[in-house]
Amino acid sequence: MFKSLFSKYVSAFMLIIVLSFILVVIITASVIGRYSETTKQDVMESAALASAGYLSDRMENFAGDLSRLIDTDGEDIESTLSLMVSSAGDSSVLVADKSGAPLAVAGNGENRLNMNKEIDGDLLASLDREGEYLNFGASSGMLEHAKAVSARTVENSSGEVCGYVFVYSESEMMQKLMEVIVRVVMGSIIWVLLAALIAVYFISERVIAPLREISSAAKRFASGKFDTRVPVRGSDEVAELALAFNNMAESLDNYDNMRNKFMSDVSHDLRSPMTSISGFIDGILDGVIPPDKHEYYLQMVSSEIKRLSRLVSTLLDLSRIQAGERKFTMTDFDVCEMARQILISFEQKINAKGLDVSFELEEDRMIANADSDAVYQVLYNLCDNAVKFASEKGRLSIRVKRIKSKRLQVDVYNDGSGIAEADINYVFERFYKSDKSRGLNKSGAGLGLFISKTIMDAHGQRIWVESEYGKNCCFSFTLDAE
Repeated sequence: MFKSLFSKYVSAFMLIIVLSFILVVIITASVIGRYSETTKQDVMESAALASAGYLSDRMENFAGDLSRLIDTDGEDIESTLSLMVSSAGDSSVLVADKSGAPLAVAGNGENRLNMNKEIDGDLLASLDREGEYLNFGASSGMLEHAKAVSARTVENSSGEVCGYVFVYSESEMMQKLMEVIVRVVMGSIIWVLLAALIAVYFISERVIAPLREISSAAKRFASGKFDTRVPVRGSDEVAELALAFNNMAESLDNYDNMRNKFMSDVSHDLRSPMTSISGFIDGILDGVIPPDKHEYYLQMVSSEIKRLSRLVSTLLDLSRIQAGERKFTMTDFDVCEMARQILISFEQKINAKGLDVSFELEEDRMIANADSDAVYQVLYNLCDNAVKFASEKGRLSIRVKRIKSKRLQVDVYNDGSGIAEADINYVFERFYKSDKSRGLNKSGAGLGLFISKTIMDAHGQRIWVESEYGKNCCFSFTLDAE
């Protein structure tokens, strides 16, 4: 029943609205009820006091008892009493003698007196004792239909009690008030629920529709359609989710493309030397290659085998890194001396391209704290790329400097074609090779920079690249100083 977001939203909103209205009704009825009861009480007490005072005044100048006064001037008294009790709304006034027998009734409401019963004795006793009475609730005796009663004693000229005045009402104030409130509230609830239902529909549709699109896109994505994207509307949380999904899809799409490119490159890199090795060996065995050329072609076979070995070593290194099996041992070493040794190892390649080499150091010895073998691999990879992609008779530069008291920075710069802006964000990704044509880099597998970044990340250091496309390129990384 509550599987969809829409049903959950509607149920939650409806429940909140209904409970809120019920709470409002209870509070409103309670406040209004107390106010109405207090007001009614004051009005009835005033009417009872005025009526009793009026009759007491009449008794001061009258020689007989209260019943005789009523018989003598009943119409005038009832008219005056009706006027006095009119301020009490639907209330009426009953005049009774000292024994509780009714003498006169006046008022505006449809009031029913049980003439077969007498005034409740406890009520009369309370009046004789207190001189006044007030009760809201069920009455008994003659006033059994009354819901509210206010009474006062009537005194004669000598100050003796000669009768009673009862101002009473049969209406159930709270019941009528609640009926009115319930009718109003129920009507309001219906309209508010209708408006809320429409609002929730459009609000939830605005939220759910993009989620449906993302869900559908995720299913297409799971089936291998990595070019799937979802539209981004607005700038709310759902739009941020759609944007994050598109970014994830873009990354996975690029990763898939790079993986396919990597598989193609590795297949080519494995197939080419193996074909050459097979051809050379078959030529020697078949006698196609003369004996005096055997040494030359065996050297070529050896070169191809070393190339295969480097590729397999790189793949194994990548596998170890991804499996988390490679451990790093932190030691202190001279990064300047390491850079010198690496430069010397590239002397033949540097001379072959006629590169202008510069080696810039702030100090002769700069001690770093890291895994020396891992840093050697990073610096060797960067220098290998710098030499490989440097332009003929261009410039190659290695610079080691101190950027903070406890931090070193190593820069490897070369003149050359540089890296296109579109490739900058991907050069450290696995399987990525910016040389799409394979025209410049035929020996690499496109994993050197990924391995270098993984090593730097494991050390908690940075590695980055700055390049001006068509002119130069500079790779940099940081190390903790000893």
